[in-house]
Amino acid sequence: VQLQASGGGLVQAGDSLRLSCAASGRTLSSYTMGWFRQAPGKEREFVARIIWNGGSTYYSNSVKGRFTISRDYAKNTVYLLMNSLEPEDTAVYYCAIKQNAATQYNFWGQGTQVTVSS
Repeated sequence: VQLQASGGGLVQAGDSLRLSCAASGRTLSSYTMGWFRQAPGKEREFVARIIWNGGSTYYSNSVKGRFTISRDYAKNTVYLLMNSLEPEDTAVYYCAIKQNAATQYNFWGQGTQVTVSS
């Protein structure tokens, strides 16, 4: 499976951005797709995930209430809508995929940079 992330950019604090992650090469019916991020000098951290079938979502505490993950069946694409962005959200954002029963995400997109200025 190939994942193509896009939508990053430079914004000001309080602005919004929507990231996209298009998946190809596999049917996603038994998969979970997630977003992660890595800030300079920090470890990669989980942001949000969505189970493809059913749409169950889960968020890290740091983004809950501000970010929304969703999916589009027809486009095989997952989105991350980020509202009320803060400078602390600055990072490279990665999408990833795993089978629902797996513990590890085993396919990763190339990352898209999000920079939030104060």
